Amino acid sequence: MSDSFPLFFAAQPGLEETLAEEAAEAGFSAPRAVPGGVETVGDFPEMMRANLELAGAGRVLVRIAEFRAFHLAQLDKRARKLDWSHWIPAGTPIKVEATCRKSKIYHDRAAAQRVARAVEASGAVVSQEDDAVRIIARIEDDLVTLSLDSSGEPLHRRNLKEFVGKAPLRETMAALFLRQMRYSGSEPLVDPMCGSGTILLEAAAVATGLKPGRARSFAFERFAGFDPATWAALNAPEPVVSGPPRLFGFDRDQGAIRGATRNAERAGVSLLCQFACQPISALEPPTDVPGLVMVNPPYGARIGNKKLLYGLYGALGECLKVKFSGWRVGIVTSDGGLAKATGLPLTPGPRVAHGGLTVQLWQTPPLP
Repeated sequence: MSDSFPLFFAAQPGLEETLAEEAAEAGFSAPRAVPGGVETVGDFPEMMRANLELAGAGRVLVRIAEFRAFHLAQLDKRARKLDWSHWIPAGTPIKVEATCRKSKIYHDRAAAQRVARAVEASGAVVSQEDDAVRIIARIEDDLVTLSLDSSGEPLHRRNLKEFVGKAPLRETMAALFLRQMRYSGSEPLVDPMCGSGTILLEAAAVATGLKPGRARSFAFERFAGFDPATWAALNAPEPVVSGPPRLFGFDRDQGAIRGATRNAERAGVSLLCQFACQPISALEPPTDVPGLVMVNPPYGARIGNKKLLYGLYGALGECLKVKFSGWRVGIVTSDGGLAKATGLPLTPGPRVAHGGLTVQLWQTPPLP
């Protein structure tokens, strides 16, 4: 299976352009940002590489067909004409999800059933198990797009963390926010409210070149074109990461610090990371060389009393203004008022949908 086909890299709305930039830098063919993600083309090895290496992609979808359908019988007929065995071996469990918008076919469940029957006719087995290969049918303005989910579990699930904090930032979002901050991996990074260590772990991958998907499996391993030898070469073992530490995480919760430390060990980057339990008031630059302060504080929407958070943000801003001259600052929050409470010269980035909220990355130039 060496022919190229359309690929779609899913992104959180608001982060499409940043993901397109990452895909272009990674060598994918003419990536184009569109609502909800990035479009490009690639062959089977490129599809595997996208899952393994793109830190900001939420999923990698393979676009296998596009056609018009104005009623269910037409959908059924045209779906059956596709060579599903080219992609899905006989006996493979599959499940179909459908969405219908502004179309004559308006019943999502009925559309999914018709596509499922078409795939079943080629030897696949319809299943509702979590590990079944997902087929996604999108019908909009009577245009049917059929895609295979080559990722399986969402790509932010790196399988690198045992401990998860109360309101973590998705790994994919952390990676793209670091890219927006132009983090290179060579400068020191401080997260004064590190929680489970997500920002530090993503920064460590940038600093070392470790592949984000190195510790997990993918749905494409069940596709008909999967070549274990090619995959083994792409996902070859990587060198052991060495220190000294240049990524520093702090939190006032001792449990969070213990969990973040375990996560760094599991991810193989513990020699790059240093953690300590302390409040904002005790924060000091850990190096003489300025770098980046990156933080995802509580927003008050899920955790914390919002009125009290103004004091927290104010204390953070005052500490950084007084002690972190020359450092750049990035703050992720859903509330512009909280960001402004820091008193820092922050500029907001694009609005990003995140779990029912809309968040933004607010960033500064090097502080005076």
